[in-house]
Amino acid sequence: MRVSRPVFLLVALLTATAVQSRPFTVVTYNVENLFDLDGVSGYEEYQKAKYTPAHARTKLQNIAKVVAKFDDGRGPDVLLLAEIEVDATPAKSPVDYEAILARYSGTRLDRMLGTEFNPEVADLPAEALLLKALADAGIRGYRVVVGDNVTASESERKQEIKCVVLTRFPVKSTRSHPTLNARAILEVQVEIDGAPLYLFANHWKSGAGDPATEPMRVANARTLRARLDEILREDPSADIIIGGDLNSQYNQKQRYPEMKVTGINDVLGSQGNELAVRQPERPFYNLWFELPPEQRGSDTFRGEWGTLMHLIISRGLYDHNGVQYVDNSFTVAKFPGLNADDQGLPVRWTSEGPAGAGFSDHFPIAARFVTVTDGRRDRYVALRNASDGRSSGKAVKTVDYAKMDLAKLAISAAALPPGTDIRTPEYKGRIFRVEGRVTGSSRLAVEFLGSTYDVWSYDESLRNRLRSDHAEGATLRFYGELGQYRERWQFIIQDPSWVK
Repeated sequence: MRVSRPVFLLVALLTATAVQSRPFTVVTYNVENLFDLDGVSGYEEYQKAKYTPAHARTKLQNIAKVVAKFDDGRGPDVLLLAEIEVDATPAKSPVDYEAILARYSGTRLDRMLGTEFNPEVADLPAEALLLKALADAGIRGYRVVVGDNVTASESERKQEIKCVVLTRFPVKSTRSHPTLNARAILEVQVEIDGAPLYLFANHWKSGAGDPATEPMRVANARTLRARLDEILREDPSADIIIGGDLNSQYNQKQRYPEMKVTGINDVLGSQGNELAVRQPERPFYNLWFELPPEQRGSDTFRGEWGTLMHLIISRGLYDHNGVQYVDNSFTVAKFPGLNADDQGLPVRWTSEGPAGAGFSDHFPIAARFVTVTDGRRDRYVALRNASDGRSSGKAVKTVDYAKMDLAKLAISAAALPPGTDIRTPEYKGRIFRVEGRVTGSSRLAVEFLGSTYDVWSYDESLRNRLRSDHAEGATLRFYGELGQYRERWQFIIQDPSWVK
């Protein structure tokens, strides 16, 4: 395996107090494209014309609000982050994050990205801006490790986004592992009360349900598994946490039977039998199995829940030596009124409006760990309701739109102040009770509140029926989720029961 020159970028603790022996939390979070403000980006939506300091301020402060939900507001001791921009205008010398925080210690982010915005602030990398947002929220003490922007071959396009690890624990070593058509896998070894812990931050190739892209995720899994096998050959009881966006379902092989070989299940060996993790040939347990099937979900796509975010742990985290997993502590970090909407779905980031709005298309996931001192590798944690890995329920968990209390959730025209324009981030993703006249557009569309909106459903038969049953000028009554597609505003009918 070719391993790039490591990037070892640290922020010293902002206090002199070392992390004491205590329980700690690990969170993995895809923050959905956190970009800096230099205006140089391969993504059009993050260039100066569309992405402003006000957008970045909203994005950064919203991430900080979510992180502050952990550990009584101090934030987790380990954050494995995905989708942070690779700095397109990097400094010639390594970034000194401690110096950046010190330089702006008397200036809050509001001013840095407001009245005091200048080229120096615009040139700060995205992870430095995030550290500042966290510090303003009282979340401090992180060391920062950023992986190299490296690819598996010279012919591959460089990635626009990267993985980043924030940790309060001393960092002993780092490595970046290039992998096919995906972000380099970032390995960070930390030390906790003298015990080594390996962290792997991942962001595999996208397209979880696409058989054509699964071979790339298989390649990503092989990159990771090769390094894991090296570690386990040296120490079969090594403490390892694999986290990040694997763009795979925990039950990938069951959910997509047309995929004969899957990266996560067949190559990496992620599995759900918690007792089997003690066996040398099955050393990795996927923490999604800690939850009942109906609670497994960190993201949605076209009405289906997905589990693209993962925390997978090794055998060593069950013994009585070093770091130990806290049984049944795995959780999906969805906070109603914050990053979860009225339907319990992720509040996605949107750049619409003067300052943008929202959080991410993924909920973070988290788990708790402790350090133990008795040094017994031959004893294992006593488990309560240990998972056997057998599937129960459907392979695909769907969003049950038919059972939503639409009378409670939906907004009616009568409830809005006269002249309200709902084509704003404030209303995006909200459900409306729509009664509108069908227009003569080539698309199915209605006039509502003085504007024209496309009407869409992922159910093709429903779309065709609505089109044939409602001629131009007819009245169409339905519940619709307000959204946007290619700059056109639309109402999405998520279930046939939404049509009245």
